[in-house]
Amino acid sequence: MEFIVSRLLKIALATLALSLPTLGWAQGKIAVVNLEQAILQTDYAQKQLAAVRNQDDYKADKAEYDKLKEEFDKLLKDFQKDAAVMSADQQVAARQKLQSKQSDLEHVTGKLQKAEQAAGQVLLQEMSPRVQEVLRELITTEGIGLLLQRQSVIHADAGYSITAKVTDKLNQLPAE
Repeated sequence: MEFIVSRLLKIALATLALSLPTLGWAQGKIAVVNLEQAILQTDYAQKQLAAVRNQDDYKADKAEYDKLKEEFDKLLKDFQKDAAVMSADQQVAARQKLQSKQSDLEHVTGKLQKAEQAAGQVLLQEMSPRVQEVLRELITTEGIGLLLQRQSVIHADAGYSITAKVTDKLNQLPAE
């Protein structure tokens, strides 16, 4: 009798184990999306960012950044080459000069990043309704049962990502 109960229990457990993956797929598939990346990679977003980069203020900051970067790299190279023969006072002065140049470089980098981030935020807000429309369509057509934001996922193989599909669909929508 115990043998029959044990055998029935094993069969029931095996059946349950084999049906669990099927039950999970019955709910729909799982996907991840990076909405910010999907939006910023659209043709429209690239044109808007290019427009920001073509503004006079941005160009001036970029030219200043390039000049400061070149000066910093030269100072660093000279310091690395000559450090062994410099006196302690010369080394301190050279380090202070490097720190000052690096500080200037970080300031200009911050200005450039702020300009691009502001444009990015405007794009995200502007395109949000279109993104929602595209996501609803993809969820339906792809049979997605669970859609996660990429930033909140620890690991997902590339096959789970629909970011490129969202970008493609956004590019296909007529301009508003």
